[in-house]
Amino acid sequence: MLGSLLSVSTLMLSTLLMMVGFGLASYVLPVRSVAEGWSTMTISIIATGYTIGFTLSCIVTPKFVLRVGHVRVFAALITLLSVAILLCGLVVDWRAWILFRGTYGFAMAGTYLVIESWLNERVNNENRGMLFSVYLITTMLGTIGGQYLVPLGDPTNTSLFMLCSVLLSLSLLPTTLSSQTSPAPPAQARFNLVNLFRRSPVAIVGAFLAGAMSGAWLNLGGVFTQKIGLSTAEGATLLAAVLAGSALSQIPIGRASDRMDRRIVMVGCGAVGVAACIAMVFSVGSSPLTLYVIAALVGSVLFPIYALNVAHANDLARSDEYVEVSSGMMITYGIGTISGPLMVGPVMDRFGPASLFVVLAIYFAAYAAYAAWRIAQRNAEDGLVSKTDFQANTVPTPGTEAVNAMNRAINADPENNDQTR
Repeated sequence: MLGSLLSVSTLMLSTLLMMVGFGLASYVLPVRSVAEGWSTMTISIIATGYTIGFTLSCIVTPKFVLRVGHVRVFAALITLLSVAILLCGLVVDWRAWILFRGTYGFAMAGTYLVIESWLNERVNNENRGMLFSVYLITTMLGTIGGQYLVPLGDPTNTSLFMLCSVLLSLSLLPTTLSSQTSPAPPAQARFNLVNLFRRSPVAIVGAFLAGAMSGAWLNLGGVFTQKIGLSTAEGATLLAAVLAGSALSQIPIGRASDRMDRRIVMVGCGAVGVAACIAMVFSVGSSPLTLYVIAALVGSVLFPIYALNVAHANDLARSDEYVEVSSGMMITYGIGTISGPLMVGPVMDRFGPASLFVVLAIYFAAYAAYAAWRIAQRNAEDGLVSKTDFQANTVPTPGTEAVNAMNRAINADPENNDQTR
């Protein structure tokens, strides 16, 4: 086991540095936006640039990897990340930020794909769970650590933007200087959303709603913390609490969904989300500790629900369809993340920051209601091919789900059970 960890140590170091930079950027950008006096709708439009770039990268980046390989693509994408965040600090204009954030989102999604494809080459059935758990912990700790760097600087000047660029640039060194062989090119996945919807409507609708909620929170959560008067340190703690809640809930939600109809677990998660969001609305102005606890409860269902929908879609798919299903789910989730900020931004402008959680509560209610309706429409065994294992994601990313799809395909093929991928 120690040897397996050592074989990916440089990759994990690159990931840690990149995620510290990502965590810093994901908080300093909304803080700076609020300081500039931009409306929540304007900030939402900027966020849409990020999500469009992120979703587009799911389709485009594998083609670049096929042409020039993982290392060159990774180096190019990290360069784009560094340049995009520096330009945000140098050109403080919301119209320019749409382009910069789009570039940043495109590069971020691509780096996830490259890193996780690389990691997949170093794992086998014996160490896969352990290594990916270490990876998910690394991404979470890096993101949280980056958010706590914001109180150490002044978001109204370029210092934090420069620090973010430095961290992102440093993340390039461990991987590009590694002596490890490059991974094999990723599979070119097809996707057919119409067929996927016909097979599993609840998976598609749930993935869209999960994306809308995730996109709204990831892009406007920092705005919420500033608008309700939290300090940057308190805001970082609230954002960290959401991630911590997500990490702690993965195993119990996954185990429950593996033992019963996943749609019942979806209904339960939606109900918890509604209750937590309503509690947050009425707790604005309370002590920071109260907000942290409620935020952790929101996070406990905010991110895991996407993995629930992916698992349900894979239950109805053959092993040779896992990557295709994964691609369709990622695109659906990406479309949801684009819509989320655009829907929530005008509401926050009109009704105040707490309305973010009112909209999230409505999304959670729709998520639970649709899953309950589908339970009444179709028996749990109808169309079931096999019950696949729930695959945890701290925060859903295109790379993680692509790797999970390949893992499921490998595990489903007995001829590959002893191969290292």
